[in-house]
Amino acid sequence: MPTYTPGQVVEKTGFSLDTLRYYEKIGLLEDVPRTSGGRRQYRDDDVGWLGMLRCLRDTGMPIARMLEFAELSREEESIPDRIALLEEHDRDVEERIDTLMRQRDHIRGKIAYYKSVTGPR
Repeated sequence: MPTYTPGQVVEKTGFSLDTLRYYEKIGLLEDVPRTSGGRRQYRDDDVGWLGMLRCLRDTGMPIARMLEFAELSREEESIPDRIALLEEHDRDVEERIDTLMRQRDHIRGKIAYYKSVTGPR
């Protein structure tokens, strides 16, 4: 089973070393094995989990909600609860997308207006 150094995981996930340590400290990332010298050794499962955390974070999920999802993910029987949590987050993301699209339309309308009063460039 391949393992990865913290530096390799930083490259693969885009998280900083500080973020990796923080996620481990608060329980988002659990029990990363260490070498006899105390250096963390990440596994493919860890990198995959960090990819999920990256997705949740990048789509605006608060840390507290991410922790709730992490706790649920450690319980086999919690799949319906995980689905419900992710569906709720998906609705939140959809609402933000809709808001951004309306705001973009407003910006584009303003751009078109300014172009109409100043002429083409």
